[in-house]
Amino acid sequence: MNSIESKLLDRRQFLKLSTGSTAALVLGFCWPLSGKDSLSDEDVIFVPNAYLKIHANDTVSVIMPRSEMGQKIYTALPQIVAEELEADWSKIKVIQGDLNQVYGSQTTGGSASVRTQYDRLRKAGATAKAMLIQAAATTLNVPGSEFYAESGFVHHSGSNRKLSFGSLVAMANTLPVPTDVILKDPKTFRIIGKAYKSLDGIGKVEGSIKFGYDFELPEMLTAVVERIPKYGGSMSSFDATEALKVPGVIKIAPISAGVAVLADNSWAALQGRKKLEVKWNDGPHAKLNSKKISEDFKAALEQDGSIIRSEGNAEEALKTAKQQIELTFEVPYLDHAPQEPNNCTAHIHDGICEIWAPTQNPGAAWWAAKSVTEFADDNIKVHTLRMGGAFGRKLQNDFVRDAVEVAQLTKLPVKVIRTRTEDLKNGFYRPSTVHQIQVGLDRSKKPVSWIHKLSGPQDGWAPIITGGADELAYGIPNQRVSYVMTEQPIPIGAWRSVAHTQNAFVHESMIDEVARQTGRDPLAFRRDLLKNQPRHLGVLDLVEKHSKWDKPLKDTQARGLSVHYSFNSYVAIVVEISKAKKGINVERVTAAIDCGTVINPDGVRAQVEGGIVMGLTAALYGEITIDQGEVEQTNFHNYRLLKMDKMPEINIHIVQSTEPPTGVGEPPVPPTPPALMNAIAALTGKRITRLPLKGQLG
Repeated sequence: MNSIESKLLDRRQFLKLSTGSTAALVLGFCWPLSGKDSLSDEDVIFVPNAYLKIHANDTVSVIMPRSEMGQKIYTALPQIVAEELEADWSKIKVIQGDLNQVYGSQTTGGSASVRTQYDRLRKAGATAKAMLIQAAATTLNVPGSEFYAESGFVHHSGSNRKLSFGSLVAMANTLPVPTDVILKDPKTFRIIGKAYKSLDGIGKVEGSIKFGYDFELPEMLTAVVERIPKYGGSMSSFDATEALKVPGVIKIAPISAGVAVLADNSWAALQGRKKLEVKWNDGPHAKLNSKKISEDFKAALEQDGSIIRSEGNAEEALKTAKQQIELTFEVPYLDHAPQEPNNCTAHIHDGICEIWAPTQNPGAAWWAAKSVTEFADDNIKVHTLRMGGAFGRKLQNDFVRDAVEVAQLTKLPVKVIRTRTEDLKNGFYRPSTVHQIQVGLDRSKKPVSWIHKLSGPQDGWAPIITGGADELAYGIPNQRVSYVMTEQPIPIGAWRSVAHTQNAFVHESMIDEVARQTGRDPLAFRRDLLKNQPRHLGVLDLVEKHSKWDKPLKDTQARGLSVHYSFNSYVAIVVEISKAKKGINVERVTAAIDCGTVINPDGVRAQVEGGIVMGLTAALYGEITIDQGEVEQTNFHNYRLLKMDKMPEINIHIVQSTEPPTGVGEPPVPPTPPALMNAIAALTGKRITRLPLKGQLG
């Protein structure tokens, strides 16, 4: 924040803005027009709040407080502002907001951008509109009640007079910011709910958008790090003699993650790293492997767990049940594998640490820099860059710490890059977990007891393995859910939809197995157990209709179903498969989603499609394995992704709703793997209880 901004933002305003206690309070913030003492007409900008700038040329700039990483908030969030502002959509531009305390949390995750910003952005647009209308009324000396805004103009209802937004910015700047504004009736929306093209689509196609890897500064160096290979290991010594002979290599020095090689270009840095001679201390986990980790998790199931859900008396109901069904499930570690590997640019100059990072969590990037430099708070600046995918990986800011440590070695700006192999072998992985499920049935073959115990790696934040485990929606009267954590050195983090990817697989596979063992249609069975869950039933009915669930299939075909709630949204998936010479083919996927009010249906469909692809990838191939204390996977040849030739037909259907908007990016992922495995069970009679599928069908 510059000195002028500091003067305009008094202590009371700051406290209101920084706490973010209500959306209305955030809108009290008004940025200054410019650092100039006087402004020409071309320079005049109306800044009614922290989310919006209206220029004299009629351009409307929406400030983006969250990170765009492919989830299309660069279009959806401006649609919310433009709706209440009554803007001309063709005049909308987007500006990425840097880290600024006026926005509160700027973390992008949990499918939260639209659902948490919806009310704030509506009020931001409505506030600006009210001020522009008052500016028109003042200009024409007519009561404000006689004006309305539409498509970038303020119209006088009693005449043909109209004034463009740009022509009113100077007058609007003189007006007080209203504290209470009236929002539009959703029935009158003309922008929200429409499938506008992505505002950044052309920039992506033509390459004008600068992602983290593209970012450059004058005199910038490039650095790579030779990283400690084994978990718990350390560096013993290194010899940089040959590496320093590589043309372009400037400096080599140790940092906390290993040994950094600085050069005046990326090629030199990479070649210099190859010439390094480093001796490592292996540490206590040098023999660790996936088999041992799995054994540890299974042994943990013998312990008493921490209870996270207890209803009725599940153990007694299981003992007295007429039939018991028990299965053990296991899911592996998964990497996020974004197309753009991690990178960060940092420059320490004039007592300031400046960071340019493709990060989902600029606040954590700030803390990473603070922990390294110990600079005063105001001397750390974070600029958020575009990301070529993230899926939760860039919530962690280890790559920022690397860049800041390397920046301390030079007076020049430096970009620290990673290769695909580095990313895969040095990730924060979706944790591996093991689950034991016991279900008891009464005389009518209805479930009366559900006992779920799971085990996974210790992280200090239980929801990273338990999320969704305690939210079983099915009407089973006696439920007990518990967990046991064990110490493992593998770094873990939030993967797209976090623990729901594991627990939805377990829930929906088990429910499906109970239906099949009792001779019930899986969809009808679920419907009976969800009779008190209207929104679950809504997506279930929609997917039943569009998947043609009741239409007979050939003997070589089968369908599988799942339905799951996560991130405030409801998704049902039907996967249709057929036999192949080796294994199965995934023919088509039908999805239904209830995500409340839809901002941009094309954006919703794109996110659902992407989530399904990621879910199929995880179910078919996804697995990070450990051997000799390190990750075995090194690139996409041994960490496979779903390719175009294996892509099924995908049909997506959206529940029409007036409920508040909810999450979209993550909810389609969890129900996809179990729908596939349920289809396989229907086709082959084999219940897959361990992911991924590869190698289990011959």
